[in-house]
Amino acid sequence: MSNFESNYCYSFPAVRGQQAGKPFYIATCPLRLIPKIFMYDEEEVPVELRAQRTLNKGRIPEMARYLVESPHDYVFSAITASIGAEIDFVEVDKNSNIGNLKVPMDAQILINDGQHRRAAIEEALKERPELSQDNIAVLFFVDEGLQRSQQMFADLNKYAVRPSPSLGTMYDHRDQASELARYLALNTKPFAGFTEFERSTIAVKSSKLFTLSGIKQANRVLLGKGTKDGFDNDERQVAATFWEALNIYMPEWIQVQNKQLSAAEFRQEYISAHGIGLQALALVGKELLKLNDTEKQKKLKLIANINWLKSNPAWTHRAMQHGRLSKAISNIFLTSTQIKRELGLPISKDDVQKENEYLNA
Repeated sequence: MSNFESNYCYSFPAVRGQQAGKPFYIATCPLRLIPKIFMYDEEEVPVELRAQRTLNKGRIPEMARYLVESPHDYVFSAITASIGAEIDFVEVDKNSNIGNLKVPMDAQILINDGQHRRAAIEEALKERPELSQDNIAVLFFVDEGLQRSQQMFADLNKYAVRPSPSLGTMYDHRDQASELARYLALNTKPFAGFTEFERSTIAVKSSKLFTLSGIKQANRVLLGKGTKDGFDNDERQVAATFWEALNIYMPEWIQVQNKQLSAAEFRQEYISAHGIGLQALALVGKELLKLNDTEKQKKLKLIANINWLKSNPAWTHRAMQHGRLSKAISNIFLTSTQIKRELGLPISKDDVQKENEYLNA
């Protein structure tokens, strides 16, 4: 009797395939088994002796929370692993690629791609044991040594490209900040018809003015929200009302909307056509929302008098650095401070000190 036959085995329903002349197996595995049978290299192992990146423990809580909070509609992609032992594939029918993959329980199964998913599953099961009955797809390869495993990791990640923040916002229906950004982009001025939904930069000849991710971030600034905070219906209405009211006093925005000024020309000449202008206006808007309606309306009217041209000396070392726009956090702050001055809004001592530090840096 062989060592394989004498060992207890895991048995996975699987489909056998072939890539580059080598077999692989697509199986499903209950989540409860993931922490028990899948290994990843320990952090203390030198990088030259590992087959994947060091586990980033900071990513785990967010991924685990996603599972815990979305038990009925989460999606986790397949784990890729290498089996460092003799395996057996028992076909359902002769010459069939459907069958059962038998793996010795003492086999080393090393994750090539998905170690963070594995760790998140382990954490999520502690809070939601019922997830243990769910399954995840696993792509099994036969381990051919460290060099091959390292190459697999490199190949699996070489062409992985994250979606742009705007496209991620467009398709994220769990995140309330994304939901609010989509609503504003589709239903309110100045965004309806002028929002770039797929990219997080705007092409030179594009007819768009704002990116969806930029609108999302501006709303967070306007309403004083963190990246993990949600928005209720009242806040959604506050945001919509503010941007609609602001639009009235942004003459260049209106000229573009009325096709009196091209979007391309607007972006070339004015800071209010760019993300830094939108973020700075959101910072100012946060202060305007604290005022009563009468005072707020007076300040909004003054916005119409602001010279938004890039050539305006007021923006030097604020929105403009060495003749170019800068969207650094410090530049957004400095731009918003200048806008507050032009509107006659109070500036705190802390903000004045911060302003001086930035300007003299």
